[in-house]
Amino acid sequence: EYSFGMNRVFLMFPGLGFKTSFLVSVNDLVIEQSIDDFQKVDIPLFVSWRARKWLNPADNLHYLYTTYTGSKFAQDATRRLWEGATVTYTCLQLAFYMGFTTAILIGVDHSFTTKGDPNTTIVSEGDDPNHFHPKYFGKGFKWQLPDLDTSEIGYRMARQAYHDAGREVVDATVGGKLTIFPKTDYGSL
Repeated sequence: EYSFGMNRVFLMFPGLGFKTSFLVSVNDLVIEQSIDDFQKVDIPLFVSWRARKWLNPADNLHYLYTTYTGSKFAQDATRRLWEGATVTYTCLQLAFYMGFTTAILIGVDHSFTTKGDPNTTIVSEGDDPNHFHPKYFGKGFKWQLPDLDTSEIGYRMARQAYHDAGREVVDATVGGKLTIFPKTDYGSL
């Protein structure tokens, strides 16, 4: 199996007992604050082209031309990729380009304890209650509040693109709130 890890998933690697096949991050705040960790990653790392100002060249480093505007699902990852307000959408476009016929989402909760206006930048005041690790966006980490409505626009576009190509996206997240993709039982995988 191939797996796409996102943003600060490397915090989970020791507990998983394996590393994801790829690491993808397109959010400027996440990249800028995680530079030291990203430079140590020894798996293929896909980042927004904007990250070139922070990251040193490396054999495993790949830049993506991602944008915030011009909503579309790109089947060719060598062209412009709309971010769709979530790195998960970028991963779905990459997986499509790489030829995967089934994409299984795991850990896409699509709900956040922290509330506020979408895309507002905040600074964490303590442990992160929204992700799998308290230090994911821990104390002092700057991050933007999620834009779940825009994410759902992207997810619907991904669902349609996969369907039109005879492929599928399924959601195996245990207890997740995302309703765009068909659910599958994680335990059956």
